[in-house]
Amino acid sequence: MNFNILIVDDEEDIRNLIKGILEDEGYSVSVASNSSSAYDLIKEHPPSLVILDIWLRGSEDDGLEILSCIKKDYPYIPVIMISGHGTIETAVSSIKQGAYDFIEKPFKSNRLLLMIQRALETAQLRRENEELKQKVDVPQDFVGNSSVIQQLKQVIERAASTNSRVLLTGEAGAGKNVAARIIHNFSERKNNPFLILNCATLISEHLEVELFGSIIAGGSKRTGILEQVNGGTLFLDEVADMPLETQGKIVRILQEQHFQKVGDDKIIDVDVRILSSTNKNLEQMMEAGKFRKDLYYRLNVVPIHIPSLREHIEDIPALVSYILKSLNKQTGLPLRSFSDDALNAMQSYYWPGNVRQLRNVIEWILIMYSNKENMPIIPENLPPEIYSDGCIVSSTRDSQNISMHMMELSLRKAREMFEKEYLESQVNRFSGNISKTAKFIGMERSALHRKLKSLQILNNEKEISSIDETQNEIRKRA
Repeated sequence: MNFNILIVDDEEDIRNLIKGILEDEGYSVSVASNSSSAYDLIKEHPPSLVILDIWLRGSEDDGLEILSCIKKDYPYIPVIMISGHGTIETAVSSIKQGAYDFIEKPFKSNRLLLMIQRALETAQLRRENEELKQKVDVPQDFVGNSSVIQQLKQVIERAASTNSRVLLTGEAGAGKNVAARIIHNFSERKNNPFLILNCATLISEHLEVELFGSIIAGGSKRTGILEQVNGGTLFLDEVADMPLETQGKIVRILQEQHFQKVGDDKIIDVDVRILSSTNKNLEQMMEAGKFRKDLYYRLNVVPIHIPSLREHIEDIPALVSYILKSLNKQTGLPLRSFSDDALNAMQSYYWPGNVRQLRNVIEWILIMYSNKENMPIIPENLPPEIYSDGCIVSSTRDSQNISMHMMELSLRKAREMFEKEYLESQVNRFSGNISKTAKFIGMERSALHRKLKSLQILNNEKEISSIDETQNEIRKRA
């Protein structure tokens, strides 16, 4: 990429010196001696980076005033301030106004080039991050009107208004990341940074540099994660994957709320709200010595459980509608409709991957059946594991016939008929896995065995045990 750098300095010798150094490194360079020329050049062709002198003789605006204008109109252009008469106060003032860094004259060319390189890399990352934010359609709230989701919304709303740490638990793909973003967006920190940190990538040896930043030879600075997110929200994603040694260092950070850059003795105070998530049982991990108790109790101030999709399957039609619109907006895939039978089949499926799997399935369907844009999605268009393993609920006409038939039966017979239909559907839904069926319908496994036997559903005890053993063996191998 050909970067264009603007040099603003009242001394011609300095402009030419820096221009020569940068052109030797392959940069395109433009120069200005005062604020008027600088504004014209920026307006005509916004540069990739500005090197700006603080004191400008014969200029209407000085360097700090130019910096303020740049940050107001072009916030993603990094600015490096230079001065031959700099003071600590001047440097601090320029950094507070948004300058990337400050360097005193005379300076070594290697140090300036390193500073430019890092400033350009940081600006590029910020632009890419902003582009990703615009592409990713993050829900402003959980989709669905079930009682489970309504309760979750209320809990999130109450937690968001506080500054307390929140531990989000739930299965993979259930929406823990979405919940974290919603908490941030509903909080007083919504206009400040939100940063996701994958805990599996935290290596103890590099943790201090990653979190705190560093001062390296020559005085160059590296900004750490805590400084980047200061005033905002840091989301520790899947804390159970954090190495044990790293956990101890995180405890210290949470306790002290201040730090020092590596290689520096200056103490920096931070104000960061911590959210965290896990799809594992942290209490069992603590008992096994794999997760620190002090870290658990610091993170688990407000526990929020994100329900699995099968706990609110009545929300699937609303989720399908939302995902269809989202995919149409992001990828241009056509808006399609799903038949009632297809939605019924999807509501009968187990969804081990939760909402994330639902989204992937819908995207797959739209791609595979793109030649049938004007036709609704039917059960036969669904992936085999959903259409074959899911329990296809009877059509409206069949349901009416069953209802009419029940009206001719006694209460006991009608209840027995309903129980049999219901339990057969649930057993089929979970592919004969009695343990999963019992857990979903809220019965003890032994009680479900007796009920299935009395209703003559899988009434062969060996057959039931064999199915369970087969399922257990599959899970072990997986």
